[in-house]
Amino acid sequence: MNVEEVQKLGNAIRGEIAKAVVGQDSTVELMLVALFAGGHILLEGPPGTAKTLLAHSFAQAVGLDYGRIQFTPDLMPGDIIGANLFDFKTSKFTLTRGPIFTELLLADEINRTPPKTQAALLEAMQERQVTIDGQTHQLGERFMVVATQNPIEQQGVYPLPEAQLDRFLFKQRVDYPTLEQERTIIATHGARSSAMEPAAWGVSRQADASLLTAAMNAVAEVRLVDEVIDYIAALVRGTREASDLESGASPRAGSMLAGAARARAAIDGRDFVIPDDVKALAPAILRHRVILSPAAEINGRRVEDIVTSIIETIEAPR
Repeated sequence: MNVEEVQKLGNAIRGEIAKAVVGQDSTVELMLVALFAGGHILLEGPPGTAKTLLAHSFAQAVGLDYGRIQFTPDLMPGDIIGANLFDFKTSKFTLTRGPIFTELLLADEINRTPPKTQAALLEAMQERQVTIDGQTHQLGERFMVVATQNPIEQQGVYPLPEAQLDRFLFKQRVDYPTLEQERTIIATHGARSSAMEPAAWGVSRQADASLLTAAMNAVAEVRLVDEVIDYIAALVRGTREASDLESGASPRAGSMLAGAARARAAIDGRDFVIPDDVKALAPAILRHRVILSPAAEINGRRVEDIVTSIIETIEAPR
């Protein structure tokens, strides 16, 4: 597969998702980039902004098995990964697999469960495997987590641990639709009080396992010149040197930004990365990997503004 075919596949997937989801174009693009780059995405926004429908429609369009976990305060790690249960009929332990054994996992309202339970996803997101009673079980190379969380200002939420946040390629803010988009939503979705399956909206499968693997291989071949590598390093290191940030982005952020930029270039039909790819993706990759300094927090500074300032200050190669 070449980059032109990756672009064609991406456009086909976008078209299918648009049958069920109104707007959210930038979020769909980031989900495509995450898929082709082998990453995960965290969606933050208020309830009712179609985050669940978007994840389900995305899974349907790309041909991935779909699983969903509703995170609640009483959820336990075993409820996610499963457990070995004793079968009295056979007098043997039998593995009961949890909902994590899928290809696209929607971790819905992930920050409504305590950090101990959130940590059950760490191994799966990093190594695409889970360990149950010392036995390792593979999840597959296309395993992808699409997590949603409510804004931290809402009641009953727990902040995600830094190690958990660092596993997400992107953190995307899902805002309310524009007036025109909201009118379209009311006109198309207002006939039913409950959500319909994506297939009922005509969302059809556009890819299979071999096609997705070919697309990911094509993305890995996209060229990244030294000037762009230096630009990525400067952006990541800039977060560590900012006086308003107590903690900057890790080296993993630079590697992830490079992989994501390759995927964005391929989706755009190019076999080379340009600085605009890096600049467009940097906010979604950096915003959840930095921590405000106490002084900046007291002064009411926002992470979003500081990250934007760093990106605008560092000159991109020409």
